[in-house]
Amino acid sequence: MISNLQMISRLITRVVRARLADYPAVALVGPRQAGKTTLARALSTEYFDLEQPAERVRLDLQWDALMAQRRLVVLDEAQEWPEVFPRLRGAIDADRRRSGRFLLLGSVSPALIRQISESLAGRLAVLEMAPLLVAELDDTPLREAWLRGGFPEGGAPEPKRFPQWQLDYLSLLAQRDLPRWGLPAKPAVTERLLRMTAAVHGQIWNASQVGQSLGLTYHTVNSYLDFLEGAFLIRRLPPWLPNLKKRLVRSPRVYWRDTGLLHALLGVRTTDELLHEPWVGASWEGFVIGQIVETLAARGATVMPHYFRTSDGYEVDLVFKLGRRHWAIESKLTSSPASQEFDRFNAAADLVGADRRLLIAQVNKSVFNGERGVVALPEALRLLEKEIE
Repeated sequence: MISNLQMISRLITRVVRARLADYPAVALVGPRQAGKTTLARALSTEYFDLEQPAERVRLDLQWDALMAQRRLVVLDEAQEWPEVFPRLRGAIDADRRRSGRFLLLGSVSPALIRQISESLAGRLAVLEMAPLLVAELDDTPLREAWLRGGFPEGGAPEPKRFPQWQLDYLSLLAQRDLPRWGLPAKPAVTERLLRMTAAVHGQIWNASQVGQSLGLTYHTVNSYLDFLEGAFLIRRLPPWLPNLKKRLVRSPRVYWRDTGLLHALLGVRTTDELLHEPWVGASWEGFVIGQIVETLAARGATVMPHYFRTSDGYEVDLVFKLGRRHWAIESKLTSSPASQEFDRFNAAADLVGADRRLLIAQVNKSVFNGERGVVALPEALRLLEKEIE
């Protein structure tokens, strides 16, 4: 029987295949339960879960036979068995002209990247896979995708598991995975930190303020946030700092990467409840940012996202360079943005030197003249994808 997830075409598959054609190995990183294993198993039957001791023994016993054959070898949670990396380096160096030999999967970015930099630098490509994106959920209304987020087992295609799945997912991370990955906080403190970061979603990060609430120093809070970021839960959006005479905000903004996790933490169960929350605009903003950044990554175009804000209130939600063009993108949770809103956004976009400007709203008809416009999110994604074709 084929699961619903196996029937969903993942955008990143084409890029994974292309990188495997060019490199001996590819590392595919992303949060737990994002669908990495399902994608990998569709590419190869030679699969090993290195979190399991029995699987490590099986890989050890079959190593010579695997190196002699021509099939792709998938190593899941590769960072859990560091001893495998010298073996990978030796196998790759023995025949550098062979491509598409290994696919490494990982759900802890810093641990895996450290092993790669120490053992496999220059020998593999690194790709990041998000949970399901709007473009992969053809039959799911946009507001439902926004509400439930993208985790395949958490109700992304259908609502029955939301939000209990998300709460169980975060509880398991706090109690088991994050401590095992090195987070020194007690699970109860981690769970409070998760709720605190949900409460400040989309705001300028103030580690001292959060630390006071948790009874921790701001240094400790920032170190804990590093773990949440490394587990693909949190996105820290740095400020865009052009050379202007205006005073600029220089601290990062913090967003939850998956809005389903955010809404579960904040006790929201339906779109009607969501639309009545005072923080709904920040939730929509984070959703738009995530969909843009992660859709571009799934298409093979990694961008460096920033935000921009002056001390007198001129701001742009998302600023990045794509090819030779600078993009400025603002999100508004409205179906009829006022002309004054676009004018102020346009003035802020002038300050960052943007030559492409999109105000993303929940409009029924998108208007774009080739340089600027007011568009719906799906149309914005199509316009950006055209830039990288």
